[in-house]
Amino acid sequence: MKDVRTDGQPKRVFIRTYGCQMNVYDSDRMADVLRPLGYALAEAPDQADLVVLNTCHIREHASEKVYSELGRLRDLKTERRAEGRDYTIAVAGCVAQAEGEEILRRQPAVDIVVGPQAYHRLPELLAQVARKSAAAGVGGKRVPGAGVLDTEFPPESKFDHLPSPQGIRAGSAFLSIQEGCDKFCTFCVVPYTRGAEYSRPASAVLAEARQLVAAGALELTVLGQNVNAYHGEGPDGSTWSLARLVRAIGEIPGLARLRYTTSHPRDMDDDLIAAHGDVPQLMPYLHLPVQSGSDRILDAMNRGHGRDLYLRIVERLRNARADLALSSDFIVGFPGESDADFDETMRLIEQVGFASAYAFRYSRRPGTPGAALTDQVPENVKVARLAALQALVGQQARAFNESKAGTTVPVLFAEAGRKPGQIMGKTPWLQSVYAQGDPRLFGRIVDVRLIEGYANSLLGEIVTGDYEVAA
Repeated sequence: MKDVRTDGQPKRVFIRTYGCQMNVYDSDRMADVLRPLGYALAEAPDQADLVVLNTCHIREHASEKVYSELGRLRDLKTERRAEGRDYTIAVAGCVAQAEGEEILRRQPAVDIVVGPQAYHRLPELLAQVARKSAAAGVGGKRVPGAGVLDTEFPPESKFDHLPSPQGIRAGSAFLSIQEGCDKFCTFCVVPYTRGAEYSRPASAVLAEARQLVAAGALELTVLGQNVNAYHGEGPDGSTWSLARLVRAIGEIPGLARLRYTTSHPRDMDDDLIAAHGDVPQLMPYLHLPVQSGSDRILDAMNRGHGRDLYLRIVERLRNARADLALSSDFIVGFPGESDADFDETMRLIEQVGFASAYAFRYSRRPGTPGAALTDQVPENVKVARLAALQALVGQQARAFNESKAGTTVPVLFAEAGRKPGQIMGKTPWLQSVYAQGDPRLFGRIVDVRLIEGYANSLLGEIVTGDYEVAA
């Protein structure tokens, strides 16, 4: 039976997504799980009957940002109760997994705390909340700690219980194929919040990929916390690697673009490197985090690879596909990082040349080995190093964008641009391109002549003969 409000209107859910692309995928699947219950999507928390915060625990002060948002939602809940209406608050994702009962203790307005491996149980958890509310009586107030908590790592895969995906955004879709991580980098919480590495069976991945393409996806991005460690069971009972899976997905009729993220250098094997030259659907852009250019710091981070290995992988990738662009992640100020260590990172950036990069100051994540290290770098040093690194990668990103000016490339348009009459899309290298165009081009790939490159985007002009769109 579908849920409706007392006024007879369908109930609505608002899902706020923090963090990575995996969380975007999870939020889409939560919406899919709730859709059979009659929940339509709301555009803002004050329009919703159920609010889900799908949280990320990677960045500094992540949990405090969640608690701040929960304070605002508590006030909305109080207003709704004064009107005699329900308002359910759920916290999902990695902060939910890491903090669990602490969330219910600190913010009693929260009704549900659910980890990233258990969100397929949302209908059951909502039913538990409804039963508790009924037991408390109309208008009854729940005491602290009486919320519903599910942060277990269930023995069955959540993917076995999820409905068919509906998350197509203007020709693009995410597809989760792997979760968890066994690497245990000393700065990272993922092994503790997402659990051990798990790879979906190849047949299930391919079935979902075909569904997404049939629903209009021209581009698929396959996701995993450590995606190139994929080792799913193949239809023949053998173990498939990411390279074999990529080749199979690339054969799906109608698929034009394929990407994967996020990778670890230790799992860039020969077959996967070769796939970058063999599979035309695989886009010439790879996010390959290195974190540091210093062998000493990489060892302290427990990365399991050194500077030279990373550089050899980059060389082999570019030999496989000459137009491949790279992005990476960097952490500055890891405990014990000296000026010389930081200089090594800067030299690696200069040597590789990145199309883009994400850089962050190291911050302690409770429960990780790095949090216990005593040789912490002063905050002012972190700030200065981060500024220098961002300036360097910013120069490289601008140079890369400027190098594409004067070329004509296929662009997948996705949304409105910043100016009237402008639309925005992505090149094969994941660059943002703005051009004057018709919104009816959203979800289509058209040829664009790139006119000028900037720090974070390019200006283009649509030139394809396929531009005319029937009314």
